[in-house]
Amino acid sequence: MVEAERYVLRFAEIGHDDIALVGGKNASLGEMHNELSSRGIRVPNGFAITTRAYRRLLANAGIEPALREALRELDFTDTDALDAASRQCRKLIYEADIPGDVREQTLAAFAELAAEYGPALTVAVRSSATAEDLPTASFAGQHDSFLNVEGGDALIEACRRCFASLFTARAIRYRHDKGFDHFSVLLSIAVMKMVRSDLASSGVMFTLDTESGFSDVVLINSAYGLGENVVQGMVDPDEFYIHKPTFEKGYRSVLRRSLGEKKLRMVYAPGRGQPTRNLATARRERLQFSLSDADALPLAGYAIAIEEHFSQRAGHRVPMDIEWAKDGQDGHLYVVQARPETVASARGADTLLEYVLEGERPPVLASGRAVGSSVASGRARIIRHVRDLGLVAPGDVLVADTTAPDWGAAIKTAAALVTNRGGRTCHAAIVARELGIPAVIGCEDATEHIQDGQVVTVSCCEGEQGNVYDGQMSFATHEHDLRQLGRPETQMMVNLGNPGLAFKTAMLPNDGVGLARLEFIISEEVRVHPMALVHPEQIADAAERRQIEALTQGYADPTDYFVDKLAAGVATIGAAVYPKPAIVRLSDFKTNEYAGLLGGAAFEPTEANPMIGFRGASRYAHPNYREGFALECRALKKVRDVMGMTNIKIMVPFCRRVDEARRVLQTMADHGLTRGEDGLEVYVMCEIPNNVIQIDEFSKHFDGFSIGSNDLTQLVLGVDRDSELVAFDFDERDPGVMAMFKLVIEGAHRNGRHVGFCGQAVSDYPEVTRYLVELGIDSVSLTADRLLATTSSIAALEATLTRS
Repeated sequence: MVEAERYVLRFAEIGHDDIALVGGKNASLGEMHNELSSRGIRVPNGFAITTRAYRRLLANAGIEPALREALRELDFTDTDALDAASRQCRKLIYEADIPGDVREQTLAAFAELAAEYGPALTVAVRSSATAEDLPTASFAGQHDSFLNVEGGDALIEACRRCFASLFTARAIRYRHDKGFDHFSVLLSIAVMKMVRSDLASSGVMFTLDTESGFSDVVLINSAYGLGENVVQGMVDPDEFYIHKPTFEKGYRSVLRRSLGEKKLRMVYAPGRGQPTRNLATARRERLQFSLSDADALPLAGYAIAIEEHFSQRAGHRVPMDIEWAKDGQDGHLYVVQARPETVASARGADTLLEYVLEGERPPVLASGRAVGSSVASGRARIIRHVRDLGLVAPGDVLVADTTAPDWGAAIKTAAALVTNRGGRTCHAAIVARELGIPAVIGCEDATEHIQDGQVVTVSCCEGEQGNVYDGQMSFATHEHDLRQLGRPETQMMVNLGNPGLAFKTAMLPNDGVGLARLEFIISEEVRVHPMALVHPEQIADAAERRQIEALTQGYADPTDYFVDKLAAGVATIGAAVYPKPAIVRLSDFKTNEYAGLLGGAAFEPTEANPMIGFRGASRYAHPNYREGFALECRALKKVRDVMGMTNIKIMVPFCRRVDEARRVLQTMADHGLTRGEDGLEVYVMCEIPNNVIQIDEFSKHFDGFSIGSNDLTQLVLGVDRDSELVAFDFDERDPGVMAMFKLVIEGAHRNGRHVGFCGQAVSDYPEVTRYLVELGIDSVSLTADRLLATTSSIAALEATLTRS
């Protein structure tokens, strides 16, 4: 007896090698269900309606010739013609009867699934094309899926719509653009148990940073309810970063998190009409994270295991794009899709294209999350309805509340995207990355502050925050061929104070972070004076108190806010270069700068000359600041002990006397940061003449020195470089200053101590660079924009010198 053709296969029967039969999505689901369940990764069970069923439907109805005719000689740039052809093709497929044996096998498999999960089973019915979820093409959002499908009749109806969605206008255009033959791409369907994330949360995660391509982190996006809102960019989700190398060493800590607006949540709809609906999220829930650290960390473990498994199969690293959901009934976390990430991982590692804005900054019209690192100017086109898409002309900036997969043709025309809603992993962000255009996502009010027809500049080159400026701005581009970059013996380190730029900066060739200024992180990430958090009762300004209360909302103690934010910023910088060193300088605000922080005026004196006043090491054990310094130490201890960033070295700034060095080190030890314990090294800034004169004594207390040429030059020459009257006398090339550099390098080496240089002079003056290299400086640290050029010049210089 001849065995009947099988048109349905259970997840247990399929795997990675079955893409031709069940499509990319199903092959991945089956692979994870069968190979990764033993590692604790939960995948909802289900089955695949195979591509054989799709072929059988076309053959049974005899509609393939009509489909081919509809697409023959189609002008794919003509939106109206494309839509008409799409409607014709989808009608042909939708109206074709699903063959009886396909229907019977589908309903039998559905009955088996209901027997496993219970009669109240609802399923997700998801398209799974053979050219989908591939390393070279994601086909993200091109085909239709249906959630919360209940009962056999509804299942068959959803399957008909899935088959027809192979010929949506967006899918036809995408295949054409990617060079796929329309009749070589076949459709399978995934039918799987719905996870009740409508009662909890869901989202997507990537095994790299989607903006920079930095591969040592897992990025998790999360929002309340079903995951379509995150994928389609309907909400601004919460974000979590977990550092893979320290996670794999046993540290269990979220590296960095940010709170999204999450204004909507998708839930099941009652009755048998529309299966889902969106509800407004309560303000209380919007102000809380939709995912706890206790759930984010296991999810990161899932992501690492999935990447590892698919990378082993491929024989090379395969970054992954993963959809997850938490079931509000059983409390478990599930993976509902995994596919190769196709954009950030595909960027060439040999060439770096850098964008730099020029001239004065005009007013900012809107700000959001930057996607990409480029800049574009154009005329804003506000899209409030899909019928307006035809107004988008080549070079326009498309501005909308959010985007949809159907907008492909208009988006391809645009020079940049700006949306009110969405996160880094939404549809608009994915498409912008794929097209290589800048996008500013999640601005909240861009459509209100930008006028239709207004010329704007969209900038994504300034960090994790993207800005939309009024008018056309000029910018420069610099292309760097990293293959031609020599690597000198002198360590080339980078100055880095903005955690939002850390992963992008880390992609530059470097030997670590030579200077991370704690005060930069405090001013950008924390914004509040630490003493104002210790003693909020001393803040007289009611408006400032309200601002601080808003920032610290959700923390049991306001000081925990300071520690959490500061630790996240430092750890992000440490993670970016891990396991290479990251030298973090303790806070070195001057009193007038401290006073500018929220609540700072209540705790800072007024000084005639703050540059040589109450700053640096003198503050740390002083009664006026020691409680604030304790918070700095708590944050740094958390970074090293809890978050695992043992590559962090601590540097003490503006340490005037040897006795002061002893007091600072003892104060640090009192707070759990003991030099020498657990490999902790403590450096000191060499920026006061007394540091140079007594370098042998300072060497007994510190593991290394960093020459701060700006302050050292001011104090050697007695010049205030900020004074217009005498600034002309500020010059690091002065023979007296150069002699100080020589004494520092020789003294440090005499005592077996590392010595680096973190001043501006190396960037500005080739003669200073040559002098330092000739003296055998161990490292130089520069801003990111000067790192590559100076690396090349030092490599060339070393080639002409004989180093001792």
